[in-house]
Amino acid sequence: MLFGNSERPESPYPVPRMKFSTTHVLLFFQQRQTQRNIRSLVWFAGILTGIIVTYSVLFHYIMAAENQQHSWITGFYWTLTVMTTLGFGDITFKSDLGRAFSMLVLSTGVIFLLILLPFTIIQFFYAPWVEAQADARTPRKLPEETSGHVILTQHNAITEALIRRLDKAGQPYVLLVPDFEDASRLHDMGLRVMFGALDLPETYRLARADRASLVATTHDDVVNTNVAFMARQAAPDVPIVSTATGPTATSILEHAGATRVLQLGSMLGRALARCMVGGDAVTHVVGRLDELLFAEANAARTPLTGKSLIENRLNELGVSVIGLWERGEFQHATPDTVVGEHSILMLAGSGAQLQNYDEAFAIYNVSTEPVLILGCGRVGSAAADALSSRGVDWRVVDLSPSPALDPDRLVRGDARDPDILKQAGLFEAPAVLITTHDDALNIYLTIYCRSVRPDIQIITRATLEQNIDTLHRAGADFVHSYASMGSAGILDFIKRDRIATITEGLDVFRTPVPKSLDATTLIECGVREKTGCTIVAIREHDGSLVINPPASTTLRAGQEMILAGSAESEETFRERFGA
Repeated sequence: MLFGNSERPESPYPVPRMKFSTTHVLLFFQQRQTQRNIRSLVWFAGILTGIIVTYSVLFHYIMAAENQQHSWITGFYWTLTVMTTLGFGDITFKSDLGRAFSMLVLSTGVIFLLILLPFTIIQFFYAPWVEAQADARTPRKLPEETSGHVILTQHNAITEALIRRLDKAGQPYVLLVPDFEDASRLHDMGLRVMFGALDLPETYRLARADRASLVATTHDDVVNTNVAFMARQAAPDVPIVSTATGPTATSILEHAGATRVLQLGSMLGRALARCMVGGDAVTHVVGRLDELLFAEANAARTPLTGKSLIENRLNELGVSVIGLWERGEFQHATPDTVVGEHSILMLAGSGAQLQNYDEAFAIYNVSTEPVLILGCGRVGSAAADALSSRGVDWRVVDLSPSPALDPDRLVRGDARDPDILKQAGLFEAPAVLITTHDDALNIYLTIYCRSVRPDIQIITRATLEQNIDTLHRAGADFVHSYASMGSAGILDFIKRDRIATITEGLDVFRTPVPKSLDATTLIECGVREKTGCTIVAIREHDGSLVINPPASTTLRAGQEMILAGSAESEETFRERFGA
């Protein structure tokens, strides 16, 4: 691996900050180009010294012709003061020959000391020194022993989010940057960069792609295809994950060598549609692991509100409540957690267990009005298709909708216009999906929709991860970010123990039963109370899956636990129980 058990360095290769170390100085002077430049400087200094000595000798002869006597030190002193244009004037010639000689010395000094000497130092020493320092800041290759790193090819919202996750997980990475100035700027921001063209296989060889854990590219489809093709030539076995805009690009990328292709627009649209539970109180599946299902259910206007989970006794239906959404804030569930009027329950269970829940609550919170979608780009279109597959009616507001869109479901106009939103059915809709690519506009629409419809469910898309909290504060019940979804999809490919990211703030991961929990019952181990994780299933030695095991279940070595929780609670679990 790139890093051992010692403290992980800031970069996977030596990167100086302000000045070179002694080793870098020695390496600089050992370079052939540096040695050639030094020989040129020595040659120039020899010529300049010869001129100074010659002028000092001539100084004595001309002074003697004028009947003036001076020491050799005085001769060198006069020559240097005149050549450097200082000319103190304490020693002067009286004859025309002496004055002509003074002008020659002065002119020579201007040319050699004020023009040629600075140029020579800059050309043969300072510029190579600066270039060597810049090369050290933005290296063109990684050390040969580098391995296990993630190679990224663009600095954007997705990779920013991914880098934060990689740093937190202790996973080394390098960001390939084809522009030298950009590479230097990103290095100064604290990122681990390598300068190199993305369309050359040699770049990936120098980045040690053959020993990398992953190559991830998040450019446009054309650049991603080039990256996948070039990286595959340099590293035939390395996993390559790429983003794509549609099925055609996905097919091309797979032919180019991509191992996995993420159509983030479609993924984000489907994720937003899965969050839509405003029209009823039944469960809507948002993820699965074999026969284990994860679903969301709206608690509004049901008998569940105002009571704690232990009072609601949902465990009698066989389902497990692993968390609740409250106005966009995810809370991990405890027995004392109270279900509010705006709560959305996150449930885990088998198909039969979720059906038991639906039979108990299907009569509540029924709405037949269409869901409103604001914006119909790739994300909005994918959300509309996902809603249609669930049998949910919808309406779209868009200025320039796709020609393929059903005109009966379209309201053409600006979503910022209250009259357009009223015409589209905002005041009757059970939920609104805000899917534009402009985060500022999404915040504006969220605030407006919440102000005129306090009871509506608002599901919003964010492009930048940093705007998630802002949209929650603006009134969104759910927010899915483009950056989070992309980074999570890439990270899932690296961390095989993580099964999936179900929604913002909730991951499902698996781990063998730790030795510290062997022969303890679920109620004795207190995993939920101590870490915030919920054990939603146990895979037995024979491969069978026990969903929502009872509290009396005894954990045994060799079993595998399926847990749900946040990234922080997962880390707490591993620290607490040594998983």
